[in-house]
Amino acid sequence: MEFNIAFIGFGIVGQGLAEILLEQENELKENHNFEYKVVAISDTMKGSVYDENGLDIKKLLDLVNSTGKIEEYPSGIKGWDSLKTITDTNSNIILELAWTDLKTGEPAITHVKTALKNKKHVVMTNKGPIALMVRKLLDIAKENGVEMRYEGTVLSGTPALNLGLYNLAGAGITKAKGIVNGTTNYILTEMEKGLGYDEALEQAKELGYAEQDPTADVEGYDALGKIVILANTVMGANLSKDEPPCEGITKITSEDIKKAKEEGYRWKLIAGAEIKEDGSVKAYVKPEKIPLDHPLASIMGPINALTYTTKYLGDVTIVGPGAGKLPTGYSVLTDILDINRLVK
Repeated sequence: MEFNIAFIGFGIVGQGLAEILLEQENELKENHNFEYKVVAISDTMKGSVYDENGLDIKKLLDLVNSTGKIEEYPSGIKGWDSLKTITDTNSNIILELAWTDLKTGEPAITHVKTALKNKKHVVMTNKGPIALMVRKLLDIAKENGVEMRYEGTVLSGTPALNLGLYNLAGAGITKAKGIVNGTTNYILTEMEKGLGYDEALEQAKELGYAEQDPTADVEGYDALGKIVILANTVMGANLSKDEPPCEGITKITSEDIKKAKEEGYRWKLIAGAEIKEDGSVKAYVKPEKIPLDHPLASIMGPINALTYTTKYLGDVTIVGPGAGKLPTGYSVLTDILDINRLVK
């Protein structure tokens, strides 16, 4: 089938995906039997445009780069909000890439529910809806005979969820632990080089690894959302985002890092989840001293990594970028291609 794609949100992630689609169009068609049209984009800051016959991706990217807006696109219907774009366009797959309040999951939860109930497939990178109500959303998708995917919510394009759900299916996963926040890993790496916490944080801001308000990263909340998603998705848990204990890196000092290194350890902010003997799943986020010979200890800078402990394979570690324009855009593409394989 041909996919008619609607973007809800056309920021960094949406533009990254658009660049990949433009560059790989022939390869996707020839090697993956994937054909598509981008028929609609709705973005609260950049505007909206809809053409049932398809939009010119290159022209849209050029407009965003030159003016920051898409409403100067020379054809199509303009001015529709996100919900009208979801319900009234001829799209059959919705990419929910808009900004979301992580406390409420909105407006993404409403976007996703509306799309699923209108029998449209959904791919998202927003952590909020998945951390708050993944099971309910999956049930709505099933009831309406459509698919929902969200690989990019955990480690961006590094396939942490797909590894656990598909490649390690039947391997007997008992535990997952890893570095799932690149900002804090960068800060700890720079502190090991001799910077103080405040200096390392400012450097992370300058390089774009940390937001001007870095609370979600340094206090561990971003990592918490990701490990809750992973536990609920891969390990069959039913955790709320506020249930697991969470501690960030703000209390770690340069002296702590130096002492750990002398003892053969390295501090990392670790998000973990484990299936207990009674079948319950416990999760946490906290700084841990990792032995230098453990794979996670060698992960430096803004890179992420996750180790699955399994019954039949032992430990399996995946390493890769956890953020960024093209890596996160790529995560959306992998989900789209997965849906393409299922529904064609």
